[in-house]
Amino acid sequence: MSRNHEKTTHQKNNPKYVIFLLIICLLTGCKTSEKKQTEESKEPVKISIILTVDPSTGMKNEQKVVEAFNKKYKGTYELDVDWIVETENDYRQNLKRLNATDELPDIITDLRMLPSFYQKMIAENRIMDLTPYIDADEEWSSMIEPIVQKGCTYTDGNIYLAPISTAAFSCCGIFWNQELFRQAGIDSFPTTWDEFWACCDKLTKAGITPLALHTDGTGWAPMLLASAAVASSSEEGAEFMNLIYPDTYQNASGLELANTLKRLFSYTTSNAMYNDFDTAYNNFFDGKAAMIPNGYWMIDQIPDGWEQYVRFSSFPENALVSSPETFGWALTSGCSEEVKEGALVFFKFRTEFNLLEKETMLSMEGKYISQVERDYLNAFLNSPKFVPNYQVKWNSVFQENTLSKYLPQLAEGRITPEDFLNYADDSIRQFEEEQ
Repeated sequence: MSRNHEKTTHQKNNPKYVIFLLIICLLTGCKTSEKKQTEESKEPVKISIILTVDPSTGMKNEQKVVEAFNKKYKGTYELDVDWIVETENDYRQNLKRLNATDELPDIITDLRMLPSFYQKMIAENRIMDLTPYIDADEEWSSMIEPIVQKGCTYTDGNIYLAPISTAAFSCCGIFWNQELFRQAGIDSFPTTWDEFWACCDKLTKAGITPLALHTDGTGWAPMLLASAAVASSSEEGAEFMNLIYPDTYQNASGLELANTLKRLFSYTTSNAMYNDFDTAYNNFFDGKAAMIPNGYWMIDQIPDGWEQYVRFSSFPENALVSSPETFGWALTSGCSEEVKEGALVFFKFRTEFNLLEKETMLSMEGKYISQVERDYLNAFLNSPKFVPNYQVKWNSVFQENTLSKYLPQLAEGRITPEDFLNYADDSIRQFEEEQ
């Protein structure tokens, strides 16, 4: 997840900006002088948080909810954001360093994307149990969809990740360039995996590179495609993708995963190797590739002028990859009481912000949302098969080391799919030794 993941504010001429303004009005009452002068002049309680600036777009991730919260609670609470220009994967690795030097911010994002580190933070009481506060606030708890609350609940029954409201905006599918499809004589997105591979062949014959992929980070783009293919191919595949920390990859589903990864890279750009998601993103929006897998959040990252070309579809076999718990944020232990109170206010605010975003989007007429947004909503509302995000299921050694080292070798034919699975199993043993 790199995922290049969080939501960003787009240009004001984007119809979605209207939705943002409506949500701001609903949450703040559209008041410009909500606080008394004496309240405005006092120093607000500052809540520290690190958020990323997307290297591909220059956009500040989660800027909308930050601005909305700081506006509503001006003079009382303030999210004190340290904006850093790096990928989400780089940010996540820096979390470990900040923890070791005791320099973590008050609020931590993306923690669920690091399964072993997440467990370590809980075991060492480095993050707070939010369960009592959510349970005691009926208004807050009622905003959270059961699937989201379940995902954010740890094995001990407690909630350490402040949930968003809905899974509606946490899904991944495939963005595709309808103009390049048209040039290849393809009228619609494939609905089966056989049709998908035929589509790739047809694009290739038309001189068009089918897929924008990469190998660095956690292999986000190719792993989305491969895991969706495995999960939607059979009941055994679906069960395999639902396993937490599988004890081996030496099975039919593991072999299908490796073979699919190898096949995918026969349809990608020459610079896919040893690069991160930003390379894939740039290739897609430079018109050098026809498809890129990613999630809802990339809609906000579509460059101006590209809205007319970009469409969204579920993966073949009506599959969407979704793990809404990856959007849950944690509160570090040891912060002051006033910071804790402010952070809890923000967590509830963020849940409501997410709920209103869904309700507003669903109630908007077609003219107020783009074609790609309509595509996404149609995919989400079409009873899809939800596939868990591999990043919350599989060990960190496989994600952070094995994929970046051996995925290029698999793609280039220097190792076999069977070799790749042996290295995957090596990651399991190494991970267990490090625990």
